[in-house]
This record gives sequence, structure tokens and C-alpha cells, in this order.
Amino acid sequence: MFFFKRDDGSVWIDLTNDGLDEKIVQRKDSTAVYMTQDIGLAAEKYNEYKPDLSLYVVADEQNYHFKVLKLICQKLNIPSADGIYHLSYGLVELPTGRMKTREGTVVDADDLVDEMVRIAQQHTEELGKVQDFSPEELKELYDTIGLGALKFYLLRVDPKKKMVFNPEESIDFHGFTGPFIQYTYARIKSILRKEQQEKNTGEVGYNLLALEKAILLDLEKYPSIIEQACAEMSPAVIANYAFNLAKIFNSFYTEHSVSKAETAEKKQLRLQLCELTVIVLKSSMELLGIKVPERM
Repeated sequence: MFFFKRDDGSVWIDLTNDGLDEKIVQRKDSTAVYMTQDIGLAAEKYNEYKPDLSLYVVADEQNYHFKVLKLICQKLNIPSADGIYHLSYGLVELPTGRMKTREGTVVDADDLVDEMVRIAQQHTEELGKVQDFSPEELKELYDTIGLGALKFYLLRVDPKKKMVFNPEESIDFHGFTGPFIQYTYARIKSILRKEQQEKNTGEVGYNLLALEKAILLDLEKYPSIIEQACAEMSPAVIANYAFNLAKIFNSFYTEHSVSKAETAEKKQLRLQLCELTVIVLKSSMELLGIKVPERM
């Protein structure tokens, strides 16, 4: 048996043959350790829910703990053992250094959200394009931009990597940010509102310009991007895709007019590209838990 008791009465498991070490599972006073509690939880989760996959979303400092947990559960023949998966993530640091409880550098979530909303308000007012918004609409807009910036900045990085969170940088309307995608979405919606009477769903058949083709090819990738994100358990895949799609569209819109397209057919094509792009941008951001505003 791989469990053994030491002279002091503590109980251990020997995992040296599996390339690990010896791990305590019960203290000498017969009290449980974290590992013992997690073994019991794994058994209870199976008894109650019968899961095929059991995700533990815990920082990478616990990588070894969950490697040991899965191995012990497998040795104990707990039915859900093979489905134990540690979704490890890197810690988030501030520009001034790592957040540490003992040093008083932990950031309260509510304070951080309030700061993000404040920065969103400041940056939006600097753009000067919201004079016709009501106070209620402005509040909703600032909340949408602030929370969107926070979520996107965290999710754009592979979860396994450590990162530095910079509040000011996260709300750059021209950078690799949530607000950049939100602004692109709102811009396209504005185009569609202006051209609503002329937009139709008829097919168009002619050669595509390079940037028109680039948008279509990127839109076509969306289903496979979702599958990839699911397989890798990484929302960063979707975040990066949404940003690249927004970037391609902005390049296209800088080079080619929609309202003053060369021909009526070209105009219809570009309106359809606008329609498809907003659908995919909204869908991808919703998968990340981020709202997109109809106006900005």
C-alpha cells in the first residue's frame, strides 16, 4: 500500500516511483491537511454531480498540489480522477510590483472597478463625442468601458502567464484593449444606422479588394477560434481574435469608403461586411463577458 505511517503518527503517501515525493495526508494529531480535504471533495463531487471534467481554477503556485491530488485520486480509484484538471493561471501584478497581503499592496476589487470607471469617463470626455448622451446613458457607457477594459486586459494574456495590470494602458482607445474593440463596434453600428435604408442582403459577385478579402477570411475563422479557445481553455485566444478583427476592419475603413463606395454593388458588399463584423465582434466579446456599446 502506498500510504504509510511515520513514528510520530502522521500519515504520508509515497509517490517517489511516480517521479514525485512523499506527501503528508494526515497530521500526527489526526487532523486533515489541505490535500486530504481536496481528496474528500473530489469524491463528494463525483457522488453528487458525476462530472466528466472537474476544473480547479487556481494560481500556478499550486501546480504541484494539483498534480499530486490527481495522482492520489487515481491511485484511490475515485471515478472522476482522470477528469481532474487544474486550470492554472499566472498572478497579476501592479506596475509598482506584486500585490502582497502582508505588505498592504492588495487592491480591493471595488476600488479597482471604481478607478477603471473614473479613467473611462476621463478618456471618453477627452474625445468629446458624447454631448448628446443623457446622464443615465453616460453612466452606463462609463461602466461598460471601464469594466470592459479591465476584463479584456486580464483575458488577453494566456492564463498561465504572469502579467502586469496597468489601468491607464488598459483604456487606450488606440491600443490592444477592450475599448479599442468597443469603439470599433460602435463605429460600425453608426455606419449601419446611417445607411440602414440602403442596406440589403442580396448577393454580390465581383473581385474583392485585399482588405475586403482579409475581413472575410478572418470572419470565416471564428467557429474554429471558439473551438481552439475551448480546447486550450484560454479566453486569450478569443480576445486576440477580436482585437485582430477590429484592427483589420479599421485598416479597411481607413482605405475604403462605405457610404461613397465606387459602385452600388461595392457599397452593398461593404455594408454586409459591416453587418457580419459587428455580429462577430459582439459575440466574441460576450464570450469574454464584455458588453459593447451601441454608441460611443
